[in-house]
Amino acid sequence: MNRLNLSRRSLLKQSALAAASIPFLRHLRAQTFGSSANEIMKGKYVPTWDSLKQWRMPEWFRDAKFGIWAHWTAQCVPEQGDWYARNMYIQGNPQYEFHCKTYGHPSRVGFKEIDHLWKAERWQPEQLMDLYVAAGAKYFYALGCHHDNLDCFDSSHNHWNTTRVGPMKDIVGTWEKIVRQRGLRFGISNHSSHAWHWLQPAYGYDPEGPMAGLRYDAYTLAKADGKGQWWDGLDPQELYTGRNIVMPDGLKTIAEANAWHEGGDGKWHEEAPPVNPEFTRKWFLRCKEMVDKYKPDMLYFDDTELPLGQAGLDVVAHYYNANLHWRNEEAIVAAKEYTPEHLGASMLDIERGRAQGILEAPWQTDTCIGDWHYRRSLFEEHTYKRPSTVAQMLIDIVSKNGNLMLNIPVRGDGSIDEDEHEFLRDLGGWMSVNGEAIYGTRPFAVFGEGPPDVVGAHNFNEQHARPYTAEDIRFTRKGNQIYAFALGWPRDGILRVKTLAKGSSVYPQPIHGVEMLGHAGPLVFEQTADALEVRLPARDPESLDAYSFRILT
Repeated sequence: MNRLNLSRRSLLKQSALAAASIPFLRHLRAQTFGSSANEIMKGKYVPTWDSLKQWRMPEWFRDAKFGIWAHWTAQCVPEQGDWYARNMYIQGNPQYEFHCKTYGHPSRVGFKEIDHLWKAERWQPEQLMDLYVAAGAKYFYALGCHHDNLDCFDSSHNHWNTTRVGPMKDIVGTWEKIVRQRGLRFGISNHSSHAWHWLQPAYGYDPEGPMAGLRYDAYTLAKADGKGQWWDGLDPQELYTGRNIVMPDGLKTIAEANAWHEGGDGKWHEEAPPVNPEFTRKWFLRCKEMVDKYKPDMLYFDDTELPLGQAGLDVVAHYYNANLHWRNEEAIVAAKEYTPEHLGASMLDIERGRAQGILEAPWQTDTCIGDWHYRRSLFEEHTYKRPSTVAQMLIDIVSKNGNLMLNIPVRGDGSIDEDEHEFLRDLGGWMSVNGEAIYGTRPFAVFGEGPPDVVGAHNFNEQHARPYTAEDIRFTRKGNQIYAFALGWPRDGILRVKTLAKGSSVYPQPIHGVEMLGHAGPLVFEQTADALEVRLPARDPESLDAYSFRILT
């Protein structure tokens, strides 16, 4: 995950297919055609923007509303948060300092060693999935490959994958089987299109200090160097992607190096690497194999629009056509910041942000209760997002025609911490009471009331969102049933909903009753010319600060 200039962000099925899948793969190979050099499945879609815009959002996603994501890679092992595989190679960064102190200098101990340390020895995916289901999730995302370029699945096209390195398990395949058993929809996130530039600091060096000028491990290591080592037979250049944008010799200060990174490998490149076409070719093959093996309901790309030019169009057309055979065109692709002329080719995803109003096309927020990769200090300081905050966010997002995908960070050993257990339990309790007003709903005529909470519909605007109060009202509908939400508890115990005032142009029907979800019996109310006024019962001090009401007409 992450966006903006990299240097500006400090936060920024087991091995072989089942026999039943083999006939399908033979059919797939027999019905492909070439797009550029890439073979894709023949069908309704061809790899152009105009063709992809035939896609329509499946109703299952609009009904689901809430999913959970395990954004889990070897970068969780140090428990230092996001972008460790990059920042450990940038002198002056706290993660560089931590790495030198804990593991050694990156000229000797590079990120491939962290991959090796990732054992997932306490991973209990069945128990975790049961927690996610109890918390209300209707879909689940597994991380397929991050910018660190280690595939978390049984990959034929990348020898650096978790069946050969680290956990020695097909993580994506394990998740997929468990998700299907529980009746959820399954998605895979793919961030690897950025590995070719994001991981280039591994070829750099310290500009200052006693190790100044000594190149880091990626610059010097070759396949032959692994003889007799744990990585015998693996080529480090396949992991680190090769010398694409290498920091030049002669930089003498950390400031100079940071400036170079910001203008070079630190740019958020979406184009294919100009000097490394093999990277793009293998990226396509890796992604296509992931689609064909695990048949996901959703793909997520951590990209502005689609990744790597034509290769991204090829993969999406292949996925849409293949999904027609699996599930009768129920596929979703999520990506970010579409230009107007490309809107509709897939779903808009907003990272750590949400829309200011109702968007015509369904969309998704992806966010996290902490860092994307596990950061121990957030647990020790008890500073995760609160369940109330996430419940409020979910309500706001759903009222504006969106879904919420929430990452619960996983430790390197595969466990989650005590605060995360408590978070999931509390959110699940809230969802069991209020889910009626969330699942299967559609936007009302207006999303709600209250001052603007965010600006635009852009990545990262949640960091500028103001706290909600009892003046913040949101609405959903399910057929003719209207639901109202209060994102705070009024001090005087009277909930005022201006949109539902007597004679309102938005909803002129008279109100015949108001019920609070989780509370037995009707509530006393009055519909005046100014507002629908509802006298609330005594507040449950254990409840989350987000309240749902059934409006009876």
